[in-house]
Amino acid sequence: MTPPGHLTGDELRHYIDTHNESSYVLIDVRQPAEYEMGHIPGALFLPMLEFESKLFELPSDQDLIFYCRSGARSAAAALLAQDAEVTSGKVYNLLGGILKWSGRMMEDFPRVQVFERAKDFTELLHTAMDLEKGAWRFYQAIVDRSASARYLPAFQQLSKAETAHARTIYGIWSPRVSAPQPFETLYAQLEGNILEGGESLELMLQRLESLEGDTCLSMIEISMQIEYTAFDLYRVMADRSEKPEVRQALLSIAQAEKGHMRLLGRAIELCNG
Repeated sequence: MTPPGHLTGDELRHYIDTHNESSYVLIDVRQPAEYEMGHIPGALFLPMLEFESKLFELPSDQDLIFYCRSGARSAAAALLAQDAEVTSGKVYNLLGGILKWSGRMMEDFPRVQVFERAKDFTELLHTAMDLEKGAWRFYQAIVDRSASARYLPAFQQLSKAETAHARTIYGIWSPRVSAPQPFETLYAQLEGNILEGGESLELMLQRLESLEGDTCLSMIEISMQIEYTAFDLYRVMADRSEKPEVRQALLSIAQAEKGHMRLLGRAIELCNG
């Protein structure tokens, strides 16, 4: 048997940046309290106590990347997955665990309750469009208050990206409902009062209005947090889904959120001018 592969923290960051979300699953095998205190964005939570009973629920055609606190528990999990031939993809362990991860961290469990009222796939997609509308409203508020700023084009592009993202979801949703409204009509009717991380748009706008002085970097940081939270939510929801069509739709959304993060990262250089 070929032993599992290993990734350093830098190698894992590069892997995530260069791979499509549908090609891998990142798996946190720590305890609930550890995960809640901070986890790598998009990580599926599968504690070691439940590992063997749920091992064969993992995708059989994707790379599996395991991590824990120091790399010991996840090394065992990776070995078990490799030995059981769970996947035709590759199996990796994060060397040194999360202690060697210096990238972004997410606190708390993803707020999946934003999707809990969705009774079926079409309602879930409708909810996703409403969340995108909320993100559009937030970015549009930044555009409206930054008429002469150097960074204005970046937020204009991000605002347009949220609408385009909603239109993509609409393309998945509309064939599944009877007599769907045109996208423009439906999008105008969506309230967009909740952001993808479960935050209230009103509270986020209040936070935006409270910024003083040179607000560029602060606005980018708030926006980056929204996008990371959205990525974390959609990625975890995808990994929890039992229906392939739902999983693929959510993975596509998560992939797009990564693009939004890159756009914000490039916008930082525009804050000094």
